[in-house]
Amino acid sequence: MIRVQQNDFNVADEYEKLANDNQDGAVVTFVGKVRDFNEGLGVQGLSLEHYPGMTESVLNDIEKQAREHWPLNHVTIIHRVGDLTLGEQIVFIGVTSPHRKAAFAACEFLIDFLKTKAPFWKQELTTEGSKWLNAKACDDQTSQQWSNKLNIKN
Repeated sequence: MIRVQQNDFNVADEYEKLANDNQDGAVVTFVGKVRDFNEGLGVQGLSLEHYPGMTESVLNDIEKQAREHWPLNHVTIIHRVGDLTLGEQIVFIGVTSPHRKAAFAACEFLIDFLKTKAPFWKQELTTEGSKWLNAKACDDQTSQQWSNKLNIKN
């Protein structure tokens, strides 16, 4: 299940949907939140934009790649857009698998590739004004390491 939405999500509800299948021995989740600092500046909020249709297509492709490399049962990707305040949830990744190693690896892969491949644009409201964020070199390096390890064409 892939959703791009303005509304918040409830982690307990999303977990319950994932954990209902008794063939899975592992459920791994990740939640990203708006933090109060970035690059040495105080952050007061975040605005996220996306390219409707294309964003969901890219997220579907990332999910498909994960399924090609790990035995996954359920996958949930939720990413919020719009104006968010400190502490609000931005993203939820949840995966289930018969085995924990696959679930952990797939969850990490999904968030790493989402950060570098999905067409989201972030603008931070900082103590020094607002600024658009660029992709971080370390995120690009992490994504490239996955591509090399799994032989994924970019």
